[in-house]
Amino acid sequence: MKDNFSSGSDQYLKFRPTYPSDFIDYLNALVRNKGNAWDCGTGTGQLAVELSRSFQHVFATDISRSQLDNALQADNISYSVQPAEHTHFRNKQFDLITVGQAIHWFDFEKFYAEVRRTAKDNAIFCAVGYRRIKVSEQVDSIITHFYENVLGGYWDAERQYVDENYATIPFPFSEIETPRFEIKLNWTFEHFINYFNTWSAVKHFIKRNGHNPVDALANEVKGHWGDMPMREVSFPLLLRIGRLP
Repeated sequence: MKDNFSSGSDQYLKFRPTYPSDFIDYLNALVRNKGNAWDCGTGTGQLAVELSRSFQHVFATDISRSQLDNALQADNISYSVQPAEHTHFRNKQFDLITVGQAIHWFDFEKFYAEVRRTAKDNAIFCAVGYRRIKVSEQVDSIITHFYENVLGGYWDAERQYVDENYATIPFPFSEIETPRFEIKLNWTFEHFINYFNTWSAVKHFIKRNGHNPVDALANEVKGHWGDMPMREVSFPLLLRIGRLP
């Protein structure tokens, strides 16, 4: 599995979006027993910390030690460096298994074998992510140009699964039809710009070219941001949920 996020892990925690409460409430309602949850590819624990409020224990894993060193903490969260496809968890341990904005990086066949091994009977599996940020028609158009033309050659091939709204990821579970959810947050211009510095394609661009393309993006967007200290930004959620046998 690729590790595109160990560098700048503290920025990942500060500037990546959090998950909305209505989505968390919906997910909790699907899970009958709130014993153990596994948040795989946890990053800095944004989803794990939400699960810790309702589950007895959350096991959160990632391949990046740097991400975990910057993760949100709770007494009932156990963080460990483990690949998604091969863990030391016991058979039939989890009532819920989640993957937040990470499943497109996994080896699907090996990961799903690990899900089947570690999930309890009737457990819930949830792959969640989010689409491109939305602000306004003018700003969204600038972001689209940045995403497709400036960074077009710097995205990893796995990014296609996000662009295809997770519809094309293999999903060998009994799928549950879900409502639509959206992340809505109030961000400053500084927060908005720093979010783009967490993109893997931006890191690839800097490595190859020696300068940060986000600087030019900031200059272009600034005139369309307005005088408001904060603006609402939104991210439509990508969601695939299934129940195991």
